[in-house]
Amino acid sequence: MAITLGKLSRSQQQVLSASIALIFLGLIFSIFSKYFLNVENLLTVAQQTTVIAIIAMGQTYVLITGGIDLSIGSNIALCAMVAAMMMVHDPDVGIHPDLPMFFGLLVGLLTGVAAGAASGAMIAFGNIPPFIATLGTMTVVRGLALCMTQGYPISGMPESFTAMGVGYNFGIGSVYDPDLGGHIVPEGVPKIPNIVVIMVITVFVFGFILQKTKWGRHVYAVGSNFEAARLSGVNTKRTIMMVYMFSGFLAALAGCLLAGRVYSAGPAAGDGYELDAVASSVIGGTSTMGGEGTAIGTFIGAFIIGVLRNGLNLTGVNPFIQKIVIGFVIVASVFVDRVRNRDKV
Repeated sequence: MAITLGKLSRSQQQVLSASIALIFLGLIFSIFSKYFLNVENLLTVAQQTTVIAIIAMGQTYVLITGGIDLSIGSNIALCAMVAAMMMVHDPDVGIHPDLPMFFGLLVGLLTGVAAGAASGAMIAFGNIPPFIATLGTMTVVRGLALCMTQGYPISGMPESFTAMGVGYNFGIGSVYDPDLGGHIVPEGVPKIPNIVVIMVITVFVFGFILQKTKWGRHVYAVGSNFEAARLSGVNTKRTIMMVYMFSGFLAALAGCLLAGRVYSAGPAAGDGYELDAVASSVIGGTSTMGGEGTAIGTFIGAFIIGVLRNGLNLTGVNPFIQKIVIGFVIVASVFVDRVRNRDKV
């Protein structure tokens, strides 16, 4: 039975549009590059998109409330470095703890929550505009990341930590081979990257919270009409605080995964990633004016960015031209969002 666009909800139409765009890009790049539809390349796209998809999920929460979080990229760097510092013994940069991996990861995640809480408090209780509050947090957090080791990256994290970023199947079906540097997946066993599994679980959990819980409805209410939500009994200040804490947590998680994937946590990590997060959310149908957005739309939007970059690389497009193309895609997405929401202006 054919389903007309008129029978679909607004959010379903946005997801459908993003899905069609993703499929269209995939077809175009598969025509111009025989390597694009290769299974290994598609897994590479998924791995490269993981960090953007996770932080875009947090940015989606923020955008739905009518705000923006510019501190995401800085949080990625700081939280990864804090986590690494807890696990590494490196006298050259003054790092000595050498604590268990789980403890280091926990401290890194809590650092992201704390940074998000700082931004949320300034916005909810200080009435500082989100752009200014998170711009200040971005600068302070990046400065802290640089000061911690005087600008030097941290390496030498334990295998249990780096396995999150580079391992497969969470060790299931793998064998240990010291000659090859650790656990490997034998031939014939499907290789599912740990980082991709973590991404899917994260998007599902935070998507469920946003779409299916009472608090998730409060997030939409705050973004749709702040004053009406407040008068209806929604604790608007607490909602905004939690939204930025969620964003900080997801940035910290993405930072730890990125550090595990590249075997290093550096103060320059995540630079500019907040813009990719905004782009992914908006391309996926999240409104910059608040009140609209879905987890699945953001997930697809992140993959549109990932496929664009991968496909342009495979087709030999100049990296500088790639930035221009992606920039046009972002501007076009925002323009479509504004046209779609012109009745709100």
